[in-house]
Amino acid sequence: MNILKQVMAAAALFSLTWLASCQKDQSINTTESMETIAAASADESLQESTFGEIFDDVAGIDDATAGENLGIYGTDGDGIFNGQATGNGTIETNQPNTRCFTVSVTPRERGVFPKTVVIDFGAGCEVRGHLRKGKIITVYSGKMHVPGSQAVTSFENFSIDSFAIEGKHTLTNSTEPGGNQRSFTVKVENAKITNINNGNWCKWNANRVRTQVEGNGSPFFPRDDVFSITGNRRVECSGGKNWSSEVAQPLIRKFTCKWIVKGLVKISLNGTSATLDFGDGTCDNTATLTRGDQSRTITLR
Repeated sequence: MNILKQVMAAAALFSLTWLASCQKDQSINTTESMETIAAASADESLQESTFGEIFDDVAGIDDATAGENLGIYGTDGDGIFNGQATGNGTIETNQPNTRCFTVSVTPRERGVFPKTVVIDFGAGCEVRGHLRKGKIITVYSGKMHVPGSQAVTSFENFSIDSFAIEGKHTLTNSTEPGGNQRSFTVKVENAKITNINNGNWCKWNANRVRTQVEGNGSPFFPRDDVFSITGNRRVECSGGKNWSSEVAQPLIRKFTCKWIVKGLVKISLNGTSATLDFGDGTCDNTATLTRGDQSRTITLR
C-alpha cells in the first residue's frame, strides 16, 4: 500500500526549505511572492511525506515483529518493516535481515489489547538513508485490519537527521463493516518539525481520509494497492508564515511509488491562492505549482 509508502516513505525528507533558512516576509497582505508560495508548497509536500511514513509503519508492522497479525499486511509487513524506496522512487520489498533499531511489544500475549509498540532507534540508526534517533511509540486498540481499530502514535526524543519531530498521529480503520473498499482516517495534532541547528520550526494540524481504490481483492498483498487521499491542513511556521491547504482533486498514491503520482492541492497563504498539481499518474518526484499565469516545478522529497 504505497499510500502506506508515504506517514513513518521518502528520501531527503528533512532538508526543509522553510526550516533550513528563515526567509524575510516579502508579503503585502494580499500578494505573496512566487518564491514564498513555492517554499510553502515544498514544505507542504515534506510534511505529507514525513507523517506519511508514520502511517506506513503503524499499518505495516508484520506478524513476526508483533507476535500476531497486528498490522494491515499480515506476514509481509510494510514501511520500516519491509518495503524500501529505490533511487527512482519505486518500492522494493527486500528488507535486510539486520535491523539497527529494536521493537518491543507490550503485552506480548496474542489477542490482548491495548498493545504498545515501541520502535527504538537509540542514539543513531540509519534507515531509508537518514539518521534516526529516539523512539516512536504506538498504542493499538486492536488489529489494524479490523474496522474500528485505532492506533495512536507519539514520539520520545525523536529526530531525523537534524530535525526534531513532535506531535500526535491517530490512525483509525474507518472501513464500513462488510464493505469491499478499505478506508482509513488520519488525524495529526500539534505536529512540529524543528531544525535543531537554528531553531526554525513548522507546526500543523491535519485531517486525511485514505481510501483504497485498487487492490481491495488482495488485502494481504500490498504491491497492487492504490489509495486516494483527501483532507486539509493548517500550518504555522517561524518567521510569521501561515498557510492552509485543501485537497481539491484526490491525491493518488501507489504502493510501487514513494511519491504522490496524481492529484491537486489548493494552498492559501496570506490571501494568495495557488495550486500544486502532482501530475498524470507517472511515478516521478515533481509537481507543478501555479499562481495565476505563473508556474514553477517543485521537487518532492
